[in-house]
Amino acid sequence: MPLDLYNTLSRRKERFEPLDPNRVGLYVCGPTVYDFAHIGNARPVIVFDVLARLLRRSYPTVVYVRNITDIDDKIIEAAHRRNETIATVTARTADQFHVDMAALNALPPDIEPRATAHIAQMIAMIATLVAKGHAYAAEGHVLFAVTTMADYGALSRRDQDELIAGARVEVAPYKRHPADFVLWKPSDADQPGWDSPWGRGRPGWHIECSAMSAEHLGITFDIHGGGLDLIFPHHENEIAQSRCAHDGAPLARYWVHNGFLTVNGEKMSKSLGNFFTVHDLLDQFPGEAIRMSLLSTHYRQPADFSADAVRHAKAQLDRGYEALRLAAATPTDPAPPAPPALLAALEDDLNTPLALSHLHGLVGALNRAETDERRTATKSALLAAGALLGILHQDPEAWFRWQPKDAGSLDEAAIVSAIAARQAARKTRNFAEADRIRAELAAARVVLEDGPGGTTWKRGG
Repeated sequence: MPLDLYNTLSRRKERFEPLDPNRVGLYVCGPTVYDFAHIGNARPVIVFDVLARLLRRSYPTVVYVRNITDIDDKIIEAAHRRNETIATVTARTADQFHVDMAALNALPPDIEPRATAHIAQMIAMIATLVAKGHAYAAEGHVLFAVTTMADYGALSRRDQDELIAGARVEVAPYKRHPADFVLWKPSDADQPGWDSPWGRGRPGWHIECSAMSAEHLGITFDIHGGGLDLIFPHHENEIAQSRCAHDGAPLARYWVHNGFLTVNGEKMSKSLGNFFTVHDLLDQFPGEAIRMSLLSTHYRQPADFSADAVRHAKAQLDRGYEALRLAAATPTDPAPPAPPALLAALEDDLNTPLALSHLHGLVGALNRAETDERRTATKSALLAAGALLGILHQDPEAWFRWQPKDAGSLDEAAIVSAIAARQAARKTRNFAEADRIRAELAAARVVLEDGPGGTTWKRGG
């Protein structure tokens, strides 16, 4: 079944037809690395990870590019506040971002360009815009002249007056028009900077993605993704820069945006005490449960994050892993086909809630399977479904042994020792002692399950 995606530019679902069926290009705006990623930052990473997995199933080559912004005023401020070098701040933050996203089972992009490695490309693009009359230099700055682009604002569907009224536009005497935006800005002696035709300075935020996407995917590529908050001004300005630099050629053919995220029904804010970093949440919940909770809402809809939602997701994953644990001895197909119903749900504009419902159905079917043939087919289908969604990829035993940080529970060696003592007590028919050990483990939130193959254990909720 073909893939349909909602294109923000046209405001409708469209059949996805790549420029080159042998090579699909996907660009997603990545992190500005000055602090830990929060749960809202994780949503687009997970959404576009699923899209990349889906595309790779149908096309021989998918080039997924997600940038790192490692030069920005927020980074400069963070380094100054912490009395650290910018390189130290960006290296540590980028490394932690990679660790946190891996814990959510988000596969790394194929290319992860850094802004500071593409300054020459940015300067070249700005020079082109100046030469073509779409940008001008003023007091050490270079600004894009929005009035030179007749359809500026097409992505956000607002005219220029509305864009000015609805945006935080910097008022500066050197601007020809209030909506003109910065391509290049001057740097003081204590700020990072690069030599350019307009003096020592650094790039504006928007030009970074235009230059990096052109470098790695070409002037026009297939899909550009990001959060809804990036439509204006970031993506609007990317389009303006890129089209005007490249004689009107489109930047991306499909614009895909995920919705906003709230926490317990409110906008996430440090002042409200509901600001959660992925790093901190991973101390409380398995990354896979966080991932599944975010996939439970359609990517274009607002998503509400809560601890209860993650606990519910973990309980559903427990059920899936328990089915896989019971079917551990059952072989799987070497190249299992994706379940058609689940695949159809994802191909209909990434309908992950419907896809998850089909996955839950497969879990039930695996538990009910009565023949080896049916068990093999269902287990294979479940694993293939999990691979598309990025869940149920772990060894079940490892999944059930996860525990929150500082939980104070028994460690694995103590649990294994207690199980051995219980087995010894049962052999001598000392059932009172065996029951005491089971109760002691249960008090430590360790659940024992006796079966034909012996005793297995898992940590409780």
